[in-house]
Amino acid sequence: QVQLVESGGGLVQAGGSLRLSCAASGRTFGTYAMGWFRQAPGKEREFVAAIGWSSVNTYYADSVKGRFTISRDNAKNTVYLQMNNLKPEDTGVYYCARKLLGRYGLDSADFDSWGPGTQVSVSS
Repeated sequence: QVQLVESGGGLVQAGGSLRLSCAASGRTFGTYAMGWFRQAPGKEREFVAAIGWSSVNTYYADSVKGRFTISRDNAKNTVYLQMNNLKPEDTGVYYCARKLLGRYGLDSADFDSWGPGTQVSVSS
């Protein structure tokens, strides 16, 4: 089982930027697609972005397209989420997760090995 640890969250004003990192343990990081999810208070966890093992394929929620960029560095066992032009509705706990092999969806059930999360707060 891989262990994931997110970092880089914080408090930022609307229009600002943050870069989240997710460090993974183990030797198989480069063979799995990875994803970012977020959960706002009182709401369900929602998909934000995903990236294939080779970085060729990326996927984004409509709400973050054009503002967020997912990337990865397999040599460092790390996946990133660059968040620009942040909005108050981006506030929440951000989680990274490993995509299950053979699963083709982008729901929470298609991912495992969740990290503890990092808080992102955007003030208006």
